[in-house]
Amino acid sequence: MKTKLAALAAAGMMVAAPALADLVVPNLSYRTGAYGANGTQYADGFNDYFTLLNERDGGIGGERIQVPECETAYNTEKGVECYEATKAEGLVYNPLSTGITYQLIPKVGVDKKVLYTPGYGRTSAKNGKVFEWVFNAPANYWDGASVAVKHLLDVNGGSLEGKKIALVYHNSAYGKEPIRTLQDLAEKHGFTLIELPVDAPGQEQKSQWLQIRRDKPDHVIMYGWGVMNQAAIQEAANINFPMENFIGIWWSGSDIDVLPIGAKADGYKSLAFHGVGTDYPLYEDMQKYVIEPGKASQGGQHVGSVLYSRGMYASLVIAEAIAKAQELAGTSKINGEQLREGFEALEITPERLAELGLPDFGPEIEMTCANHGGSGMARVQQWDANAKKWNLITEFTEPDQDILNPLIAEDSEAYAKEAGITPRDCN
Repeated sequence: MKTKLAALAAAGMMVAAPALADLVVPNLSYRTGAYGANGTQYADGFNDYFTLLNERDGGIGGERIQVPECETAYNTEKGVECYEATKAEGLVYNPLSTGITYQLIPKVGVDKKVLYTPGYGRTSAKNGKVFEWVFNAPANYWDGASVAVKHLLDVNGGSLEGKKIALVYHNSAYGKEPIRTLQDLAEKHGFTLIELPVDAPGQEQKSQWLQIRRDKPDHVIMYGWGVMNQAAIQEAANINFPMENFIGIWWSGSDIDVLPIGAKADGYKSLAFHGVGTDYPLYEDMQKYVIEPGKASQGGQHVGSVLYSRGMYASLVIAEAIAKAQELAGTSKINGEQLREGFEALEITPERLAELGLPDFGPEIEMTCANHGGSGMARVQQWDANAKKWNLITEFTEPDQDILNPLIAEDSEAYAKEAGITPRDCN
């Protein structure tokens, strides 16, 4: 293993710990480039949860977990290179990029590696009959669009008839994901959808917000990332758009999106599929085993932030799937196929989350052969600029499956036909 990880380092990997593990979970991170500020926080949370398991529990099932880091700079080509450099050892990949995800989907099927893309990636990968190696629980982009519309229905007395909703979106595979869903929801609920793409990285949005000022939509939904989020919230403030009518997907709802705007960001909303902050019992152990001994990624400067929490949550789900795979396989030294079986049998109940020290942190997750995406539930959080914190203002809400399930079936079946895949019989 030591020789293998040395080879990874020579290929551009950042290997942060000695080669002690038999199970390798590469961290395809980005700490540089236009989205480095976001990717850094996520990567730190991803690293620290596995460090906690190694230091407190001796790993998972007696196997220490190695988390070699490879810098992708949110670049699809570099992301694929990182995957190729680590796939001989890696069990599961979480690239935090829809572009990289799309390129890895056909590769992981050949290489028998798990691709875990919580809250991003290809939405129709929820269909495990077609996407055997891809999992995206607890929620996907289309779930987010539906939960956002459900919230807007709630704040409008149950009707959006005659309303106008603008979608401000990152002009990429990521940002385009919710368009079809929102178009169908617009038809169902009688609102007009205004589509406003923003080219990466997204600092320049004056024309989009001039159109919003002219068209006067009742609400704005945003699918942004990185500096695009800050720019959009600032532009909304500049035209005095009501912040309580502005809601972002979970990738548009982190601390660094709102803090630079100051008091004018007060009331801005975003979706969330996990809790934030450090008011959970888990952080007592994190403090004892990771932070105080000086083992926290980057010194623990982002502990408890939204994106740190999301990276940590991704590691938690992966760790639970590894433990389940070990149980099913009867061995601690699992391979990719066994890990896939662990994911398909994974159930994280509220009781289990409480045992892990994160009560009410996320929705219940239950995956099967056919369902790789869980329930799709999400909550709404709102920014309190005075307290400088996010407040959860709704309970977990289930998306409109009557709209989403046919879309997922249609898209996944089209992919299967295009890729020559015969869907599995999950019965």
